[in-house]
Amino acid sequence: MNTLDTTLASPPSTSGTAPAVPTTAGPRRSFARDTAIVLARELRPVLHDPFSVVFGLVQPLFFLALFGPLLVGSMGGSGGIGGDVWQWFVPSILVMTTLFGTSTTGSNLQLDLQTGSHERMLVAPLTRSSLLVGRALKEMVPIVAQSVIVVLVMIPFGFELHVAGAALGLALLAVLGVGIGSLSYALALAVRKQEWMFWMVQQTLLFPAMLLSGMLLPLETGPRWMQVVADVNPLKYVVDAERALFAGELGTSTVAWGWVAAAVTAAVGLAVGIRTMVRTTD
Repeated sequence: MNTLDTTLASPPSTSGTAPAVPTTAGPRRSFARDTAIVLARELRPVLHDPFSVVFGLVQPLFFLALFGPLLVGSMGGSGGIGGDVWQWFVPSILVMTTLFGTSTTGSNLQLDLQTGSHERMLVAPLTRSSLLVGRALKEMVPIVAQSVIVVLVMIPFGFELHVAGAALGLALLAVLGVGIGSLSYALALAVRKQEWMFWMVQQTLLFPAMLLSGMLLPLETGPRWMQVVADVNPLKYVVDAERALFAGELGTSTVAWGWVAAAVTAAVGLAVGIRTMVRTTD
């Protein structure tokens, strides 16, 4: 029996009636409140050490500074990108930052498994899905802050900001992040007795998914087999949607397919994550 799910019995009644029977239901909290509790707990170390947010900017800024000029010089006039390279590449960097950040959610869980913190969270009266969503959103908070900084840095270099599209783009990344973070959570639980396996699987899946999304180079110039494989990669549709949103195109079919891909990823991630969590705690 979960200790925090069991309420204490009522004290003996002075009227002579029998004491209340202990209940195992526990206080019912809404999903939003549970998620907020988990999110606040996970964000506390970040607020105490904000340097980690700054350090997380190193990779996206290096990609923009070193990889971006190569695109400008070699593919600026190609049909795959067109003349507006930054408008094409900056949203890709934001998706890449989200992908790297949320896919490491499981590594934080591995530390909690070692210290026993995860078990204490499981006996708390919190919904299982809130544990997954709260952890994934914790990764999204610094990612959103980093994304805002990246966009502001790129504006003087010719990047055109459409505020409404950018806001929807960040919301889309949050939905995607919940799905990827939940899958990362499930992976950490599945290989909890072989921690090195987490990084091997994460790296093995991460880079093919990233390259087959057209994130760094246009898929239109690649071989036909690569384009076919990319069509079943949900990340491709999210990348295309981000580019459309940051270009100010809010109501296109590209954006709609991006939302579908992100929502499906989130639904699958939560289903797999919750199922794995229940199995490992039985």
